[in-house]
Amino acid sequence: MIDGTKVEVEQGTTILEAARSIGLYIPTMCYLKGLNVIGACRVCLVEVEGAKSLQPSCAIPAAHGMIVHTNSPKVIKARKMVLELFLSNHPFDCLTCVRNQVCELQSLAERYHITNLVASGDRKTLPKDDQSPAMVREPSKCVVCRRCVRVCKDIQEIGIYQIVERGLDAVASPAFKKSLAETPCIYCGQCLLLCPTAAIHEREDQEKVWEALHDPNKHVIIQTAPSIRGTIGEPFGMPIGSLVTGKMVAAIRRLGFDKVFDDCFGADIVVMEEGHELMHRLKNGGPLPQFTSCCSGWLRLCLLFYPELIPHLSSVKSPQQLFGALVKTYYAQKAGLDPDRIFSVSVMPCVAKKWEAVREEGTRATGKWDVDVVLTTRELAQMLRTAGIDLSKMPEEEFDNPMGYASGAGVIFGSGGGVLEATMRTVYEKMTGQPLDSLPLRELMSFEKVQEAEIDLGDRKVRCAVARTTGEARRLVDKVKSGELQFDFIEIMACPGGCVGGGGQPIYPGLDTWDGQMEQRYKRGEALFRQDKLKDIRKAHENPYIKMLYDEFLGQPLSERSRQLLHTVYTEIPLYDLQGSASSME
Repeated sequence: MIDGTKVEVEQGTTILEAARSIGLYIPTMCYLKGLNVIGACRVCLVEVEGAKSLQPSCAIPAAHGMIVHTNSPKVIKARKMVLELFLSNHPFDCLTCVRNQVCELQSLAERYHITNLVASGDRKTLPKDDQSPAMVREPSKCVVCRRCVRVCKDIQEIGIYQIVERGLDAVASPAFKKSLAETPCIYCGQCLLLCPTAAIHEREDQEKVWEALHDPNKHVIIQTAPSIRGTIGEPFGMPIGSLVTGKMVAAIRRLGFDKVFDDCFGADIVVMEEGHELMHRLKNGGPLPQFTSCCSGWLRLCLLFYPELIPHLSSVKSPQQLFGALVKTYYAQKAGLDPDRIFSVSVMPCVAKKWEAVREEGTRATGKWDVDVVLTTRELAQMLRTAGIDLSKMPEEEFDNPMGYASGAGVIFGSGGGVLEATMRTVYEKMTGQPLDSLPLRELMSFEKVQEAEIDLGDRKVRCAVARTTGEARRLVDKVKSGELQFDFIEIMACPGGCVGGGGQPIYPGLDTWDGQMEQRYKRGEALFRQDKLKDIRKAHENPYIKMLYDEFLGQPLSERSRQLLHTVYTEIPLYDLQGSASSME
């Protein structure tokens, strides 16, 4: 019985879940069902008759005859005391914090009306770690929930974080309190998404963009990644999975950008280049398998942990990077602009893209940075709010051309498995002369585990695979290296669900189940496939603007100019020689 109501649940159901099944709210902070059930924060305490002390409801199974009180005076007093203890050791900079109003600790303090702290003492004041080009750590804001520890260790299987020190000095940190820039962190940002406070957040670059927008000598363009159209509506109250492409374009244009381009156009170019690269390898004996290189989290994982696979990586830049190179060459030429005037901004679902933009190799094919600033989805939403722009009330507008029209293939890059499917649509048709009407790769859209498919090209069959999360990628790569599995083409996305689940996407404080997190990502991915089906052109090689690009400027896929601007090289990142590069673009 819970608060006077009889409850019947399956054996093994926790008190927390039993209470929620009848509409009773019990607060949590460290809890994340399916990933982190440790009862560490003690915010979810309840009173169980007969027990000597209050019990953590997230970790105690409901039992026959149990009588539970979730809101007794004793429980409320204990929860408030727990929250006061957290606050007594937490910075009081809420109004200027990047997680203001989306902080779980702040929300709980408001819910329990904490207006006066009984507990007092010195607060921990630990130095900020801002050496990484992608992410910032503020250890003073860590509440030791261990979510970052669990997702990094159990899902991504990188293991950057651990709990260091004891008592009130305890924090989640890289070993020996090192900077993230001194660790093999891949900057996927999954820790950031699950952090209940601002102990981990992205490196913000909004001010650089505002400065450029207000500089009359700058021609400021922006490219939006495929998945943004399915997620940017969420911070403005629109349902998860809402397609807001036209509204997004209108809202961004009102910020003052000179041109609003679609990075799905860049994705179409990747299909052309990477598809022809695959066909060349199939014809000439490898090296196979060919790994896609669009995901910068996977790219960093490979350069850190699997340098022997570098020859197997596609040499094609990511859509972000090759788009940036073309903006300062092809677009500048067509628009009659001095490339030095062009300021190139990208909006990405990913914090690792910030690292990719300053990667020393292949980021300055034109003599300038391919991309000047990378914003996350959250940063773009913040800029729109600052400008007083309500995206939900915007009209529908179109991207600018010649780099604003994309096929459906370019759109699905934002969901796990989309890069592989988009590429094979073109490869199949180029090699067989027939359209790939039946898509056996559609089964790859599952977000769970590694998925496989086989494409019959007539004279040979091409075996393909998709892995999402670096944990699954590790297992797949190890089996390929041992010879246990053999593939020709492999897509790896570092984040669960692909870009729709990237570290730069909107955060939902209080969503405390891993299944719930994945359900969000599934809805976002389905939105992209809906738009793909709405497109008149669903194959990259049929995009008229792609044809024009090759006819007027590139010549053909894998041409000398294509290789100069659109392809890159890779070098191992030695684990013993890691260092930060956050200021390399300053």
